[in-house]
Amino acid sequence: MVRWNRLAGVLSPLVAVAAAFLVGGLVVLAIGESPIRIYAILFRGAFGSVDGVGHVLFNACPLIFAGLAVAFAFRAGLFNIGGEGQLYIGSFVCAWAGLALVGVPAWIAIPLLILAAAAGGGLWASIPGVLKARFGVHEVINTIMMNFIAIGLTSYLVINVFKEAGQMTPQTVEITAGQLPRLAGPLRAIGIPLPLANPLNASILIALAAIWLAWFILYRTTFGYEVRAVGLNPQAAENAGINVRRTIVLAMVVSGAFAGLVATNEIMGFRHRFLDNFSSGLGFMGIAVALLGKNTPVGVLFAALLFGVLNTGALEVDVFTDVPRELILVLQAVTIILVVVGNEVLARKLRAREARVALEAAGEAS
Repeated sequence: MVRWNRLAGVLSPLVAVAAAFLVGGLVVLAIGESPIRIYAILFRGAFGSVDGVGHVLFNACPLIFAGLAVAFAFRAGLFNIGGEGQLYIGSFVCAWAGLALVGVPAWIAIPLLILAAAAGGGLWASIPGVLKARFGVHEVINTIMMNFIAIGLTSYLVINVFKEAGQMTPQTVEITAGQLPRLAGPLRAIGIPLPLANPLNASILIALAAIWLAWFILYRTTFGYEVRAVGLNPQAAENAGINVRRTIVLAMVVSGAFAGLVATNEIMGFRHRFLDNFSSGLGFMGIAVALLGKNTPVGVLFAALLFGVLNTGALEVDVFTDVPRELILVLQAVTIILVVVGNEVLARKLRAREARVALEAAGEAS
């Protein structure tokens, strides 16, 4: 049964993706275009060149962090939809640390800025965590409201306190300490002709390390066992001696820290400054990534790569066809709807299967 459950868990998102592409193809037909041609252009934009692959990885990088944030909290039975606010705070704290560490060598500044980003996101997430653990206030309401506060707070600080002088754009000055290098130079040195203008940077390596770290925490530590136990059955976990309140707060802190690490790509590796309203809904896209990835670290990686492919190829579709790039939003939305429906159907079948096995075992025992 365990093997069947795992196989079903892998196949259900794949079926959802295939069905979403089928629905997208019907939309393309309704517009008057050829689905085969449109999808060929989409995947050519993503995989037709080294530059395209670099953009896929670049687009996937922040989604990995955002997806891990949602997935980790979900393992504790928490629905953290505050990734948007947490990544804003983490990014602002990261930029502030970069401004404060002017002149500090990169080998010191880079780890400090990474820690600052994680600490900012984790601290912001701890507030709804404490409210949930101490007063039972639902984390969905808390995190939604914290998103508005975070975006408004960082906007005020950038516009009124840290704005670069002489600029109309609400942004900080460029941080010179803790910049992550782009990967075009090293890759070209080993024969991979990634254009120098490609934005792919060393943050992708941090994202891969974060995936391993999330996996290690969840499946190789006592804390990870407690997180999963609380997520499965808080009452049973408490009866087993697990401090449920503490686990909830710490799970939210770790979740927020992953969201804050979006700053490693957006601030340290790409913009090198904090730009007001820089996120295009990355925190909310993390929910979709986590759902498609079945709330597992490895699943988050593949889901983020899929969304990276769609986002990269969408530009080619928009430029060379009459199909708007909003088609990609349709694909993403339909995929998530089908994943949620598939999860519910699968859960019902698993419960029915377990009940049938239990009845057969009871019959044999009698």
